[in-house]
Formats: sequence, C-alpha cells, structure tokens
Amino acid sequence: MTATEGPVDVLIVGGGVVGTGAALDAVSRGLSVGLLEQRDLASGTSSRSSKLVHGGLRYLEMFDFGLVREALEERGLLLTRLAPHLVRPVPFLYPLHRTVERPYVGAGLALYDVLAMAGKYEMGLPKHKHLFRRQVARIAPDLRTDDLSGAVRYYDCQVDDARLVVTLARTAAHHGALVATRTRVTGFLRGESRVVGVRATDLESGQELEIHARAVVNATGVWTDDVEGLLGGTPTLNVEASKGIHLVVPRDRIRSECGFITKTEKSVLFVIPWGRHWIIGTTDTAWDLDLAHPAASRTDIDYLLHHVNTMLKVPLDHDDVEGVYAGLRPLLAGKPGRGVGSGGEGEARSATTKVSREHTVVSPAPGLVLIAGGKLTTYRVMARDAVDVAVRGWAGVAPSQTERVPLLGAEGFLTRTNQRVALSRRSGLEVGRIDHLLGRYGGLLDEVLALVAARPDLGEPLPGAEDYLCAEIVYAVSHEGARHLDDVLARRTRISIETFDRGTVAVTAAADLMAAELGWDAARRDDEVDHYLRRVEAERQSQEKLTDQEADEARVSAPDIV
Repeated sequence: MTATEGPVDVLIVGGGVVGTGAALDAVSRGLSVGLLEQRDLASGTSSRSSKLVHGGLRYLEMFDFGLVREALEERGLLLTRLAPHLVRPVPFLYPLHRTVERPYVGAGLALYDVLAMAGKYEMGLPKHKHLFRRQVARIAPDLRTDDLSGAVRYYDCQVDDARLVVTLARTAAHHGALVATRTRVTGFLRGESRVVGVRATDLESGQELEIHARAVVNATGVWTDDVEGLLGGTPTLNVEASKGIHLVVPRDRIRSECGFITKTEKSVLFVIPWGRHWIIGTTDTAWDLDLAHPAASRTDIDYLLHHVNTMLKVPLDHDDVEGVYAGLRPLLAGKPGRGVGSGGEGEARSATTKVSREHTVVSPAPGLVLIAGGKLTTYRVMARDAVDVAVRGWAGVAPSQTERVPLLGAEGFLTRTNQRVALSRRSGLEVGRIDHLLGRYGGLLDEVLALVAARPDLGEPLPGAEDYLCAEIVYAVSHEGARHLDDVLARRTRISIETFDRGTVAVTAAADLMAAELGWDAARRDDEVDHYLRRVEAERQSQEKLTDQEADEARVSAPDIV
C-alpha cells in the first residue's frame, strides 16, 4: 500500500473501523478517496475491543432507546447482508440471583428483541428465552447455580474486530480508494480560508508528502485532539480515553454452551466464547498515559479474575490466562482533565462509565471534519455521518450507499459453505480447516486455497500456532497489507493472545514465511523477530505491575518498529 499525493475529494486520517468505514462510504458515493494510517490497520482501539456486535443492554437502563435501536439495526445488517462471513451469533446467559429479577430482566430483553425486530433490517437471531436453574446447570455445568433462581438466554453477535477493519479497507480499495499505512500526518495544508489537505511522512521511506483534498476527515479515535492540535488552537472535542482490558483463557477451563454477562460495581462483565477460547472482559478506567500501547496492570487482571470467579465453580487463576490485551475507548468527555486509571492515582479522575458512547461529528474549520465517540457496532453510521458533513454543499454527490455494499468475502460465502465437503476433498484440507477459513475469509477462501494449490507446503499448520495455516501468513502479506510480524501475529491472526507463549514459538516460522514474501535479508528478519520478542516481554512485565504508571513504563520500553 502506497500513499497518493492527491488531489482527492476526501482524505481520511485514521485506519481504524471508523476511518476505513468512512473510506468505503465516500468511495461508494463516487468520490475519489485516500486514507492514511500512521501504523497498521486496526492497530489502535479497533483490534482491542470486546469483539461484540451488539445493541448495548446497559443503555436500556439509561433509557437511551434510540442508541440501542440504531445499534441493533446495524447488528442485523452486518449479520444478514454486509458481513455474514465475519459476524456470527453468540448466545449469552444473564444469570438471575433473585426471583424478583426475572420480570425486570425479562422485560428489558423483550424490549431488546422488539427494538431489533422493529428495525429496517432482519433481526437474524433467536429471541430471548427464560431458563430455570436446572436448565442453566445443563447448559453451563461450570457456572455456580446454588445462588441462582435461573437465567435468561439471549443472543448478540461477535466479530474479529481487526479482520473487520482489514476487510473494510480492502473493500474500499477494491472500489478505488487509495490506502496508505505507515504514513503519519504532520500538519495541515491551509488555503485562504480552509483546510486543503495534509502534510505527511512516509515512515518507511522517510519521504515527505503533501496530499491535497477537498475535505479531510479526522477519524483517529483517542488521537482526535492530537491531530486537530496540528492546526493550532484549542481542540474542539475533548476526547477522553477509557481503558478496557480483556483476558483470554482456553475453552476447556469453563464448560458452557453459552457466554455470560453480569454487572459489576464499575463495569459490565462479559465471558464470551471465542473459538477454542473464552474472552473475559472488561474494565472501564480513565487512561492518560501512552495512547499507542495501553497496558494492562496486575490490578486490572486481578479485578477480572475476582469477578469472574464469583460466577464459577472452579476458579481461574493467572496460570489459566493465555493472553491479555488492553484497548482505549474514545469517549466524548464533558470536561477536560483525566486521572491515571486502575492504579487509583489522582482525585480528578473522570467516571468514564458515565460518559456517552454516542458519536459526534463537527467541522472546526472549513475543509476539516472530526468524528469521535461511538462504538464498533455503529461504525457504518458514524462513517456515513462524517462523510455527510464533509460533502455538505457539494453538487452531484450521492447519498450513502453502504447499507447495500457487502464487504469482500460476503459474496460467495453461502455457496462456499454449502460446498465445504467438496472443497475439503479438492484441497486436501480437513473440513474443520475449511470452516476455519470460511469464517475468516468468506468467499475469498478461494484465494487462500489457490496459494495452497500452488505451494502445498502452505497447507501445513503454522508451527507453534497450529490453529492457523502457513498460507494465512503468506496471504496476510500478499493480500492484506501486513508489513511486520506484529501485523500478522497480533491482528491478521490472533496468535499473540491465543497461545500461552504469546506467539514466541510461532514467530520464527512466521518470520521465514514473511521474509520470503517481503524480501527481507537475514538481518532484517532477525530484527523483526527480536522486536516481537521484546514486545511480548514488555507486555508480560507490564502485567506484573500494580499501577497504570508502572505498567505503562514497562510496556513502552519496547519501541515500535517501522
């Protein structure tokens, strides 16, 4: 992926889910589009979420029915039309501790279903169902039921967030958008009375660029204020970073057919099925340290383990944790000033759980648009709103088309799913492998199988991370813009959080495959491996620290590689 020097109609800054969504929205309206990302696609918040596509049950308690309905509409659209290969249903249990809770929780979930059915798109999921204690014990043998009166089972959806972003970027590029990673915006170009583009640096070559555009959209999440600050003056939006951490544990540690959800004193606790794993999250604490690499502290991890263990017959401990990741939510704050976070330092901390997840679009200067807030599920609405503001007053621009533009891989997904046995026989791969590839690539499965047909050795499991094929590493480089081991092990695959060794066993085989594709010499290959090992060690060290400040200092000791 290379940068263009323009001019373009719309230039997007930020390669997360909102930025790539905006690129697809703009290009599908017939506009010329460029997108700049200073690191890798989804390298910030958009690869570190709870990986849920959901309406947000907690917002019903806040009477934010409009936000819930909007999110449920987007959930149905993604599941049934736009990305059926990436988005899949997940059943959850909402445990009931007292009989009197049943009508209250049941009414809330009934409203949840009604709002989903009342939307413009198909619901695509079963309705909620009340369960009694004996039924709960059969469905979830490891869930403590001695103090439960039963549960309510309901459905939401999940998605590999980083894969969604990469697919959005590829879909936008397929329709004509120009996408450049490792390109940092360093300033804005000003005309007589408006922003007319940006100055940027290609971080790999060092080349300085001037990219002209009729409108620039800043979709950088928690970096929104920093990027706007390049204009000078006081930032228009005060975007507050809220840290949420997640643990990954093996699926066999908790016997259950469903995930769980319950409220804690500070946040909502999810236990989410994730292939052969569970994802447990999340925390919700203010963060004002390094934005690129938020760190999970020992305090954060202990908090989640404590709360999940109140639900389990056999408690989890630190030895059960395969992976840990931390992300930052870009929230719209009501006032400036943030405290440190889970370490508890500072008295001026904001209550980030009270800050709205709704998004805001503003234009602080002609030619510049800012979009901030929101959530993963409603990325398409956010993107549409940002582009609407960017093109306001332009003649001949079509309205948003993205509710009718399936993402790459959606086409052919159903057909290929029905052909899974034949594909297995033809490729020599087990049916389970075909299912795995279908869930990651959809109809683009054919491109991965073509690599295996041309090079049968790529049909072998990746040593040290046998859930993935060697072909997937090569495909990440050849088709998905991966440039570094971090890109492949942390985002194109999730090896870094799905193995107890955090990918340190698979790293050498992955490096060899990438080196052959990218032309790395032995020194460059060794540098990449060394960087990845240092990154893992820094993360492990940070997760032993008690405070955010100490965890941050440990994590930033491993700098990025360009």
